[in-house]
Amino acid sequence: MPSSKSIIQKKTDVHEDLPASCANEQPSVTNQSALGIRPLSRRRFIGRVGGATAAVWTASAIGLSPLLGSKSVRAEAATILGRQRAIKAYDLGEVDLAAYNSFLAAIRSGLPSGFESIILGGNTKLTDPQCGLAFALEGVDSGNSFEPPCPAVASQERADEAVENYWMALLRDVPFADYATNATALQACAELTSLSGFQGPKINGQVTPQTLFRGFTTGDIVGPYISQFLLKPVYLGALPMAQLYTTYAAGLDYMIDANSWLAVQNGQGPFGSNIADSQLRYLHDGRGVSAFVHVDLLFQAYFMGLLWLLRNASFNVGNPYNTSRTQIGFGTFGGPHITSLLAEVSGYALRAQWFQKYWVHRALRPEAYGGLVHFTKTAAASYPVHSDVLNSQALAGIFAKNNGTYFLPVTFPEGSPTHPSYGSGHATVAGACVTMLKAFFNTDDVVFPNPVMPGPDGLSLSSYTGPDAGQITLTGELNKLASNIAQARNIAGLHWRSDATQAILLGEAVAISILRDQRHTYNEAFTGFTFTKFDGTTITI
Repeated sequence: MPSSKSIIQKKTDVHEDLPASCANEQPSVTNQSALGIRPLSRRRFIGRVGGATAAVWTASAIGLSPLLGSKSVRAEAATILGRQRAIKAYDLGEVDLAAYNSFLAAIRSGLPSGFESIILGGNTKLTDPQCGLAFALEGVDSGNSFEPPCPAVASQERADEAVENYWMALLRDVPFADYATNATALQACAELTSLSGFQGPKINGQVTPQTLFRGFTTGDIVGPYISQFLLKPVYLGALPMAQLYTTYAAGLDYMIDANSWLAVQNGQGPFGSNIADSQLRYLHDGRGVSAFVHVDLLFQAYFMGLLWLLRNASFNVGNPYNTSRTQIGFGTFGGPHITSLLAEVSGYALRAQWFQKYWVHRALRPEAYGGLVHFTKTAAASYPVHSDVLNSQALAGIFAKNNGTYFLPVTFPEGSPTHPSYGSGHATVAGACVTMLKAFFNTDDVVFPNPVMPGPDGLSLSSYTGPDAGQITLTGELNKLASNIAQARNIAGLHWRSDATQAILLGEAVAISILRDQRHTYNEAFTGFTFTKFDGTTITI
């Protein structure tokens, strides 16, 4: 008889193959009889039917959030920190404990029926909470993925991330190229420099217009803000494409009053739609990149990069067909191989991140934190919010922009997606796909030819002739591409800087694990792909 227990319930059933420290952390396979095997731990199941990286990843323990990832959640903390979009909430956005406990019951049981019993606050559904329980048959399994704990709600780092998000909201309609001369952008640089908990990039200890809202790799702070891979024209087969995109009308932000904010927290739609700009534009400001990441297919940006690379770059030096006298790559080590990998790795990256989102961290969204700030500042409640955000110049600017509220203005009327914040799904896919592109193509120390930058209205491109033009490389622009997409979700008001940074690294780890597994399946004499990781170190797989 097939077992009626869920994946989560079987965590403790069979552990003879596990180290004692990890025995309670690995779910078991759900349908053992269909697989013709006796009950196995999740880890050993992956080792049997998965790939060569199982042994590498089995030493990894799941990182548990010190509060929300634990087996007991204090009721008073849950009302503040357990805010989960679409779950029933009270007037200040504090979750209804019965509703939140129905959510926790589903998470802890893993039973499909449990998820159907979650008490929602409106007509908006949760986004695929069971995704994180799906098995990976190559690369790292979702249950063995790892992200360090995110900043605590009451911490200075979280407050300083919120200050950055508020500045992002104030600067959404300012072209990136104007940051060096825009008074608000310069004020943002000065305040973020003064915050000791702020983890964004700096030059000589200073946040500058060249580092503002950029990513954490060296290439991120070289050249224009937008990656060349989002600007250059490409060909989709015989179809030429200029990268002109539909963006949103300037100045329209959402959830800046208590009623609309609470409706979104409860999932009480419909929420309306964004108003599109009638003019197609190159991505050149925060509003534009926010619009891009609102409707993109998750690997779309990296597919555009792939189209450029296939016509303009050479394959990685480890490609076995580089030196073949009689053969070229196709289904292996050729265009179809890397094209299919972008979609393939995206799915596995999401599984790994969804495990982190729902089963480990369950972190609140910036919009929910904005509610904590608003109700604390207006004395409707007193929440453990660090003074860095409460006393910030950014928050004062938001108060004026919002006509008297402190809510974080969000780019989309429906607010954030209905899954926890940490880490970012977009950023995880970014890290995974960019890693695949760096592995398949020769990008290290290759200067990007003829770099361009968008005009201040996004209607045209011109040559970029800045003093660092010769330092713009293919690797740097791929890293920047990942950061552009990750930071765009922050600019839209949906994620935190830590969501982006750690998710990119998780995506990279997922991609490396898949490349490592696939290496054992090739017939070719393959010595491995060599490329530079996001942290600047070189790896050969």
